[in-house]
Amino acid sequence: MRSIIRAGGLSVLALVVAVPLLAATPAVAQQSPVPFDAQRGVFTFATGLERALPAVVQVTTLGQSEGPSSGDNEPRTISSGSGAIIDAREGIVVTNNHVVEGGRKFTVDMTDGRIFDAVLIGTDKATDLAVLKIEATGLSQIEVVNSDSLRTGDLAFAVGYPLGLDQTLTMGVISGMGRSGMGDRIEDYIQTDAAVNSGNSGGPLLDSRGRLIGINTSILSGGGGGNDGIAFAVPSRILMYVVAQLRENGEVRRGVTGAILGSLNAQRSRDLGLGIVRGAVIEDVAPGSSAEAAGLRRGDIVTRIQNRPVSNAGTVAATIGIAAPGAQVEVVYLREGREGRTTLTVESPSERLVSVGPEAVMARGAAMRAVADGLQVFSVEGGSAAAAAALQAGDLIRSVDGAPVSDLGSLAAALDGDAGRTLSVTRGGETVEIVLP
Repeated sequence: MRSIIRAGGLSVLALVVAVPLLAATPAVAQQSPVPFDAQRGVFTFATGLERALPAVVQVTTLGQSEGPSSGDNEPRTISSGSGAIIDAREGIVVTNNHVVEGGRKFTVDMTDGRIFDAVLIGTDKATDLAVLKIEATGLSQIEVVNSDSLRTGDLAFAVGYPLGLDQTLTMGVISGMGRSGMGDRIEDYIQTDAAVNSGNSGGPLLDSRGRLIGINTSILSGGGGGNDGIAFAVPSRILMYVVAQLRENGEVRRGVTGAILGSLNAQRSRDLGLGIVRGAVIEDVAPGSSAEAAGLRRGDIVTRIQNRPVSNAGTVAATIGIAAPGAQVEVVYLREGREGRTTLTVESPSERLVSVGPEAVMARGAAMRAVADGLQVFSVEGGSAAAAAALQAGDLIRSVDGAPVSDLGSLAAALDGDAGRTLSVTRGGETVEIVLP
């Protein structure tokens, strides 16, 4: 688990008032909001949850062996986490990318004591998800429901293999929805206070009927690395799209709109004279893009997308990122204090590897603009190639693959294409080499 530093009942007091008796009224039995096991005389959620538990597995990732000189030629364990079987017939297991990252071999341990080698189908760093496949019979699977039906206050159950323990179930509530700022590119997390610790990564977050609503991915810790009652899960709405893409293509192909976005924060809100601190700022719009066709302009503040409130640029990326090319996306925005509405058409990502606007360029997860000192990075998306290369906001780009770049046009041309690029940047008065994958 990543630590982000990134027969009983209720007594009822009734007041009886004398009124004329009009008609006999049949007694209506009040059903308890919590399932009750009359045979054992206890309240319990076990019936619904027990159906899901056999489909929660332990995932072990093995890496490079110590080598012949050490006398140990077997791959060594580099990480361990949890996973959920969502397709028993095909043996499909979903877990976190950070659980399998860097692995050469993977094993899946079942609750019935069986262990299977697993094949990695694909990973998606932007959502921290991965899909494994095992060849096995007699598997169980978890029913998946749409996370959009969740409400703050709903009960939630986290299942996994934390801290070296066997399968463990914890209970809490849905603490919030649409959380972001954890460092991934596509962020629209479910927040829960169900206890989640190291080893829970990749395990399911269940509702009170034992249905999968998300995959546990990270915790927010006060510094000790333990559980502080703030955990985050990738919602099933995003999960199922990513899994389908990985199973079909081995990778996730995300749509684009040509809008270069930044996140609204308190400082930016003051600079723009706004009275809100949540939203996505349109930093620039690529010419000929669907964002331009929709009438969006630099400086617009996106406040809602597909009728969902926008917290920051990650919220917009999460919605666009699971929309098929050609899909229509409804957007609400503010411009000079007035609300506007428009419809964006999602474009295929292959059509636009680099987004170029009049005043900014977006490439490989980094947004750059021309300033007095040169070409400056002003935004880096979490989970992107730029973030993985440790490119930072404020960096001044001097050259790409040894060739100087002096304007946005030359920068866009230098960053276009699938090959890796080496950037020479100035950071804090020093020159730093950045290798973009």
